Amino acid sequence: METILFLSHADAGKPALEALAAAKELGGTLIVGLFGADVQATANQIAGCGATKFLGVAGADFAQARYTSDAAAAEALVKAAQATIVVVPATSRMNRIISGVAHRCGGRADTHVTGISGGNITRWYYRQRMEAVIERTQRPWFIALDPGCRTPWACTAGNANVEMVPVTLPALRTTVTGVKAPEASLQTIRPDAKVLLVAGAGWTKKQADGQTHVPEAADLIMGFLNASKASLGSSKSLVDLSGEGQAVLPFMSHLNQIGQTGATPRHPKGLSTCCHGEEPHAVGWRFISERRAINLDPNCGWARGKADVLYVSDAFAVMRKVNELLAAK
Repeated sequence: METILFLSHADAGKPALEALAAAKELGGTLIVGLFGADVQATANQIAGCGATKFLGVAGADFAQARYTSDAAAAEALVKAAQATIVVVPATSRMNRIISGVAHRCGGRADTHVTGISGGNITRWYYRQRMEAVIERTQRPWFIALDPGCRTPWACTAGNANVEMVPVTLPALRTTVTGVKAPEASLQTIRPDAKVLLVAGAGWTKKQADGQTHVPEAADLIMGFLNASKASLGSSKSLVDLSGEGQAVLPFMSHLNQIGQTGATPRHPKGLSTCCHGEEPHAVGWRFISERRAINLDPNCGWARGKADVLYVSDAFAVMRKVNELLAAK
């Protein structure tokens, strides 16, 4: 029987609950391993998960993300649990250390996993065009589950008895002095948002009056994002405009790009605006549960077969009205 270790930093949030749900479905003996400044509160939140043991590494040195301390904590938890399969949420903090920890423990790691079933995992290759089913005999096996791929486990709180695992750290050469982040009003990438707004290059092109209206486009898009708390995605053609000397949306960057050469977000709903029908962009769109598009051309390849609902209209007019309705709420 496999010994399953659910491993995470204590502040991973929803992605951790998704990975925990996947770990529970594997069967075998479930152990929870947490690290961070304080792990007791998080352990209490998931106390009813059915784990036979809760292991923890806590202290000020483990509060902030740092490869040296995080990898040492994870290694200690894996060895203390004598785990054969380790399931982690694919947060940036866990992705940074999982390969190194697998090497230290003599195991193998698979990242960007989208599903776990029995002794198999599924993941996508070639920019999400091919799905593969993988199984391994090597143990321990480290599996990083991408966020948004399954339903989070419904928390059952209680009082967890956490067994603390000692970790001796080497001299730390990195000091975390703080976090710099953009103002909330400037934040456009929100992984947990219920809606993804996808903007295409059409926002910067000449409109019906023969003129471009980039400032108005920027105001309409940011107005919708601020009112709805949606996340912003972009086609490759739009983020590439800056290299072509054309007017661009000031808040758009390659971090917003989705599609063949970008991210593959998994939001419950998506609204595509001013996009054309290229397959590379659609690759990043397929994982959205409910897809809607605004396009003046009802025969656009982007809309046909890729959108659940198509609004044949001008995106400027539609988004202007949508923002008015949101402001009136």
